[in-house]
Amino acid sequence: MPKELIRLKGVTMMFDGETVLQNIDLTINDHEFLTLLGPSGCGKTTTLRIIGGFQKPTEGDVFFDGARINDLPPYRRKINTVFQRYALFPHLDVYDNIAFGLKLAKVPQKEIDARVRKVLKMVSMSDYEDRNVDSLSGGQQQRVAIARALVNDPDILLADEPTGALDSDTSVQIMEILKEISRDKLIIMVTHNPELAETYASRTI
Repeated sequence: MPKELIRLKGVTMMFDGETVLQNIDLTINDHEFLTLLGPSGCGKTTTLRIIGGFQKPTEGDVFFDGARINDLPPYRRKINTVFQRYALFPHLDVYDNIAFGLKLAKVPQKEIDARVRKVLKMVSMSDYEDRNVDSLSGGQQQRVAIARALVNDPDILLADEPTGALDSDTSVQIMEILKEISRDKLIIMVTHNPELAETYASRTI
């Protein structure tokens, strides 16, 4: 039986007097691969940022597992984000990019090693932990970004145009990784590509 994980209730978002989202009601269950589909400027990324805690709605409420989380900052939500442009640290190698948040949280080194190697295996990058991220292809960098988002074991993975900067073959590889991850986690992806939504999403909004 699907379990409700995220609920948006009457969510409205305004910027400088302009309404970007108006009275959005949306329920999302665990283990979905939900896609927010639409052209640029329609409010997809704004919706994603509200769920992730990067923006607070002008009106309405956001619930996670039944609890209202409007005022909960991103780092206290069991939610991580994969961005279109990777957002990796260029001065760190692959291992340290993935381990960065765990080290800040003072996780024991033995556990960091185990968790980093686990997510590297999930994204087929086990042999790359010592590589400088600037030496990687775009698809490899996106795999590292996905691994970094997964290493904290979030309940929800947000993906904002995760294949937007990649060629078509590499995009398929990244989407297959996300599809596999969706067996265990809720994935909410933003895209303007109807083909990606039709091929991979379990539900499209």
